[in-house]
Amino acid sequence: MLKGLGGLGDMAKMMAAAKDMQAKVAKLQEDLNSITVTGESGAGLVKATATAKGELTALEIDPSIFVASEKEVVEDLILAAIKDAQRRAQDRTQQEMERISGDLGLPPGMKLPF
Repeated sequence: MLKGLGGLGDMAKMMAAAKDMQAKVAKLQEDLNSITVTGESGAGLVKATATAKGELTALEIDPSIFVASEKEVVEDLILAAIKDAQRRAQDRTQQEMERISGDLGLPPGMKLPF
């Protein structure tokens, strides 16, 4: 394409790769809104569902834990399930970023801009 112009051909390749990376990252940002993960606590008595971006979308509580004297335990289980969902969301986002990095030929562990 830019043969005979020295380093400009390499620069054009780099610009094309950067544009490709930008498009893939933008697509991933959209995809993270639809990817869901579920965290749980109390052996599944409380389940929290979140997007891969960490936005809580659902909370499922087994009715068997609704005992007035166990209020603090229930609250702890809810918080634990939410934290588990958030951790899983972070893990899933990291997995997706590593996949894109690999697709682009970037070195493992290189951080992309988000």
